[in-house]
Amino acid sequence: MMKMIVGLGNVGSEFDGTRHNTGFMVVDQFADQNGIEINKQKLDAMYGTGIVNGEKVMVVKPTTMMNDSGRAVHPLMQFYKLDLDDLVIVYDDMDLPVGRIRLRNHGSAGGHNGIKSMIAHLGTDQFNRIKVGTSHPKRESVVNYVLGKFSLEQRAPFGEAKDHAVKALNEWVSGTDFSKLENQFN
Repeated sequence: MMKMIVGLGNVGSEFDGTRHNTGFMVVDQFADQNGIEINKQKLDAMYGTGIVNGEKVMVVKPTTMMNDSGRAVHPLMQFYKLDLDDLVIVYDDMDLPVGRIRLRNHGSAGGHNGIKSMIAHLGTDQFNRIKVGTSHPKRESVVNYVLGKFSLEQRAPFGEAKDHAVKALNEWVSGTDFSKLENQFN
């Protein structure tokens, strides 16, 4: 059996380091820490595989735009015959302050178009997810905010949140039940 970790984001250098690419940044850190190179292409995704704590893991970054992420993930899950329990989606969440993460094993999209796409393509909202806080914009539009980079004062708490998300992913891959991780990290 294999575990699939998917980070949501937008492809292209103009999106590197933006709040909306939080999912990409978390899975990149997880992959780097575990010696996984995300350098292969299949269907609509870049991915890499490796063994982490004795478990086969696939780290995925959809190459669709954020709002069409489900189109990339569902075919990969079918191709590798994975169950929803073998999937975790990592993404940005404006409803959480910068520095916080929240784990959930089901729920609505909460206005996140990447998750709306995931629910539509998977046909359910019953999948594991790690939300990483980006906070709400104070003055600027939501689009400009999520496509902007973290401010200087947000960088340290965001780094801590990334570390916590990667720790949660490592524990999940090692066999810790996701609901137990919810209690531990929320």
